[in-house]
Amino acid sequence: MDDERLVAAVERGDAEAVTASLEAGADPDAVTDDGLPVLCRAVAAYDAAVAEALVEGGADPDGTTPLVRAVEGGSPAVVTAVLGREPRTRLPETERERLLALARRRYERGAEEGLRDRAGGSGPVRRSSVRDDEYGSVSELTLGGLTVRDGHGAILTELEWAFRVLTPVGELMARAVARHDPEHVDWSSALWTLDKRRSRETWSAVTAHRHGPDPERRLFVLDVLRLHLLFTSNWRNSYERETAELLVAWATEGEDDPRVLAEVLRVLGEAEHRELEAVGLRHAGHPDPRVRARVPLLLFDGEGPAPGAATRAALLALARDEDRAVRAAAARALAAAHGTGPGFADAVVALLRDPAAEVRARAAEAVASGTDRTGAITDALAALRDEGDFETRLNAAYGLLRRHDPRADEAIEHLGPLSRPGYEHDHRLSAIFRRKWEREDRSAAE
Repeated sequence: MDDERLVAAVERGDAEAVTASLEAGADPDAVTDDGLPVLCRAVAAYDAAVAEALVEGGADPDGTTPLVRAVEGGSPAVVTAVLGREPRTRLPETERERLLALARRRYERGAEEGLRDRAGGSGPVRRSSVRDDEYGSVSELTLGGLTVRDGHGAILTELEWAFRVLTPVGELMARAVARHDPEHVDWSSALWTLDKRRSRETWSAVTAHRHGPDPERRLFVLDVLRLHLLFTSNWRNSYERETAELLVAWATEGEDDPRVLAEVLRVLGEAEHRELEAVGLRHAGHPDPRVRARVPLLLFDGEGPAPGAATRAALLALARDEDRAVRAAAARALAAAHGTGPGFADAVVALLRDPAAEVRARAAEAVASGTDRTGAITDALAALRDEGDFETRLNAAYGLLRRHDPRADEAIEHLGPLSRPGYEHDHRLSAIFRRKWEREDRSAAE
């Protein structure tokens, strides 16, 4: 009976029920009606969560069938789930080499050609984009009743790292950019692998590609550097200072691709360096709005001394920029700079009343938690209570509530239903609920 419950849970993709069945005594290597182990059924369904639950519960991933099927299926998330813990020490060298060779063949052959080989057909292949894990997507291809995913590059990268094969940086980067899609698992897998390889040699090999002619490779370099900055505390070798210095040099040496330059400034905004403001001023008048949109938070992030005259002028100009994305980006810096110089209050009011909804939304977000109590700003915030966007209405209500403005109650009423998916732990809604409960308690006491 326990085995039957396990098979049913696997077939409906219920990972929690799979774990419960295993804990109740089900055989983790139970077979389905077609004679296949349940782990193979999970692999065929591209159900990484169920596959992981089975492996954690004792299913045997080391027979040729589950691992080989996972590699051939093209889903790196499923392969990682089936590999389980410590595959380098658990699997014999011959098996590791066989899996690596299989992954490389599938990658070099290509998912579509491999699918046609298996299906034996020449008809049209149905292709759709699906999420494979929280970091990346894959193309899922179907022909003749057979399905494969095109994540074999990521699988090869994952297997190499799991078996501690240090693939040359250039080869990993070539896999990452081959599909021209930063959302693809081939990109994210190479990215995370290089972030974990924090040797001086790897860092130098990665950053050397910033001088290369391919802008996509330069964007990939920036993704690696961004991860280095985000996860500095987890590593002895974070290269935080070296990364900041490199980014400043990159931003001032004349990057000729505006898309890449905008990303340089974005990543630089997450670093600490004495030249951030100077870099921002250098690019405040850049002809490409993508670059200008990255400038405001380089100029002022709300910390440190008040901005000087040149920075104030640049911020005010960005708040009046012809491009709405630039104006939206300026909202946070302007709100943080309020009170540090003339003209900022008027600029913030203008952003809260901007014709573009996205600018009003960003301005409301920036102002809601601010410390200013300027009447004109509060009035402009109150005027947003009828916005079509819930997030903007929420920031307006929360901002009025923090300012103890009597219009807060009306703004709260305009929010509509407060129980919304994704807002279960939102601090703004928590404050609003407390306000409603306090009013109800007072009414009951009267």
